Amino acid sequence: MTETTKTPVPNGQVTDAVKGNWVDTIAPGWARPYLRLSRADRPVGTWLLLIPCWWGALLAAAHQGRFGLAELWVMLGCAIGAWLMRGAGCTWNDITDRKFDAQVERTRTRPIPAGQVSVRMAGLWLGLQMLLALTILLTFHRAAVMLGVGSLALVAIYPFAKRFTWWPQAFLGLAFNWGALLAWAAVTGGLHWAAVALFGAGIAWTLFYDTIYAHQDKDDDALIGVKSTARLFGNKTHIWLRGFMMIAVALMAGAIILALLDSKNVLALAVALGGPWAFGWHLAWQNRTLKMDDVQNCLRLFRSNRNAGLIPALFFAASLFL
Repeated sequence: MTETTKTPVPNGQVTDAVKGNWVDTIAPGWARPYLRLSRADRPVGTWLLLIPCWWGALLAAAHQGRFGLAELWVMLGCAIGAWLMRGAGCTWNDITDRKFDAQVERTRTRPIPAGQVSVRMAGLWLGLQMLLALTILLTFHRAAVMLGVGSLALVAIYPFAKRFTWWPQAFLGLAFNWGALLAWAAVTGGLHWAAVALFGAGIAWTLFYDTIYAHQDKDDDALIGVKSTARLFGNKTHIWLRGFMMIAVALMAGAIILALLDSKNVLALAVALGGPWAFGWHLAWQNRTLKMDDVQNCLRLFRSNRNAGLIPALFFAASLFL
């Protein structure tokens, strides 16, 4: 398959986009290629970037025993920033991966390999999204600003990871869960071991869900030499996923204990600890129902991680009112 081969799709839609999404139905025609470049037609990625931020902000608020307008702004600012930075990260990914994307069935309809957006215009779109995200970041505490700037190295490296390591999902985990540290710092003005444990839980979770996601492309990846944990684990994927699930649950429970044990609010601690166990149940269900050679099954389970991640966030929020 050459780089110039195109797969025709209606109105320039992307193959794995959510059907009937707002980009394909109500967005202005001139904006659609750029919104598709930012994956606005596939919102689960924004959720997966945002949820660790909300974990960090809510658990930090519980740690401090308050939730007011400042904490609410961190939650809202993280939501806007996650949308922008996920879009910027996807744009950067598509610029660097344009030759690979043209050779993979699922990705050759993306705007750059499909000829809808030039590399130059994609670069300008990348810069605009990052500039807008910076304006949000600068409203946070200085410690959070420094962490946000530091995350750019991870964002820059990630698209190249699959070229030199079998563990690109680990690099994605570092980048996608940095928000747990950033949001904690935005709320408290510093870091805490609870935030570090929460960050680790998020990394294990990303290894779980992105391995499922990578099983969609494993055959094409093998042909073009792209590495992934899906290819590395092969038929042992279920065993590895079980391990990532256990690590994620244990580290999240540890983060809660570190954050709330000194508060002497036993009821709040007990409620918050319900989060990782319910979260773990959802991951166990995913692992049990995963069919590694069924692309639609993999995509459905991957998308279900929005709900999985929101479960502990709801428990953390509930603990604030006790």
